[in-house]
Amino acid sequence: MGAIFVTDETHVNARPRDVFALFGHGTGAGWLFDASFDALRPGAVVRFRIPWPSGDGTLEATGRIVAVRQDSRIVLAHETPWRGRVICTLTPSGSGTRVRVVAEIDDTGIEWLQAMHGLDPPEPAAEPGTHPIGLLVSLSGSASVFAAASENVARMAVAEANGDGGVRGSPLRLVVADDATDVRVGAARMRRLVRAGCQAVFTNVTSATFDAIDPIARAAGVLLIYTPVNEGGRAGHGLLRLGERPEGQLSLAVPYLMRDSGGRRWYLAGNDYVWPRASNRQARRIIAGYGGEVTAERYAGLGTRRFDRLLEDIERSRADLILSTFVGADEVAFERACHEAGLRARVRTLSLALDEATREHVGDAAGTGLYTAFGYYQQLPTSENRAFLDRYRARYGCMAPPVSSISESLYEAILLYVAAARQTGGGEPAEVGRALSGSSLRGPRGHVRVAKPDLLEQDMHLVRAIPGGFTHEKTAERQ
Repeated sequence: MGAIFVTDETHVNARPRDVFALFGHGTGAGWLFDASFDALRPGAVVRFRIPWPSGDGTLEATGRIVAVRQDSRIVLAHETPWRGRVICTLTPSGSGTRVRVVAEIDDTGIEWLQAMHGLDPPEPAAEPGTHPIGLLVSLSGSASVFAAASENVARMAVAEANGDGGVRGSPLRLVVADDATDVRVGAARMRRLVRAGCQAVFTNVTSATFDAIDPIARAAGVLLIYTPVNEGGRAGHGLLRLGERPEGQLSLAVPYLMRDSGGRRWYLAGNDYVWPRASNRQARRIIAGYGGEVTAERYAGLGTRRFDRLLEDIERSRADLILSTFVGADEVAFERACHEAGLRARVRTLSLALDEATREHVGDAAGTGLYTAFGYYQQLPTSENRAFLDRYRARYGCMAPPVSSISESLYEAILLYVAAARQTGGGEPAEVGRALSGSSLRGPRGHVRVAKPDLLEQDMHLVRAIPGGFTHEKTAERQ
């Protein structure tokens, strides 16, 4: 894999110890120094904003601390929007400090940067004898929080399938594209996957992007498999909607939280697109069915980072419980703001998109006590899950981003697809889609079955966030 290295350095009129102390304190000392993290230690997740010549002048990025040498060196691993490393060294220089930053950008990062500047990267070269499939994920933008693990598990599934013979002797070839959590970008990237000859495209983008790529896949005759929690809708042999449904999540969580907390007044808050609105329609019905009431329902656009007015409105509402349908970085910002405002002490929150990666970015302090409901969580005590995580860490290292239902769903979907493609001899996409209906798999989340093109039967688990992960509260079987 190729890479480029970008180097810059400056002189600061302060001692290395004082310059090093600026990291993570939001002092305006620069993009790297203003990174946000809960602990300056190897393995800790990092959020930072890179200078960018559009929008508000910055670009959201996530990474992980790889190494720290007190007062002299910090190494970060980029996870999104590209893979690479950032090395910052501090050395004494006269009465001050020489600060040197070296940023590594791999070849996929170079392609991503070209695309974001309007320069389409070269079309993926045809590789005769392979079975191309597409992966559309949010490597950048608000939903990028769980993208690194999504790409990892997809590549892992492809490697395992190829180790077992691929599809009738043809190795799978994974073509990855980034929708940037943007509807227009997602549509353009979907067209690129079609031109690359992908017979199927797997995706866990937001429902907003999904609605834009569905007609493109349909017109091209490409099998589209949507794997994350979603609101349901049109499905068939050319389109499968797997993943949890809000009704299953809410039917498990709402009565439990109302009984356990003694509260009945709910505040509904989330991003302004189809999935949050559909989830809240279900929530109103289920909450009313258990004798609760909704005090308010408010939405904010994707990319929102300031929630002052929303938090004031929640306080005024005297709600006992919050249902959050914010996604990715927006959910991170919302939950951290709730914690800082003291809401966590008296209001319980159920978040329908709080996966492991999002919880990690929210942080232990701000995240502890949050509830969510999914078909998979990383601490799921099954032998299949333990073996899966062992393989994942052996392939990507002990500091690889955590796996969650939103990312793991891609792994199982690809393996289900491979089994169906083998059954049909690698036939037309719609034929493979027909074979997928009724298929089953015993994987990391237990036994799952594609009961219909729009229904994946699976167990549902209500879990509560604790430092380092989740703890189990209750399970509903075969949702």
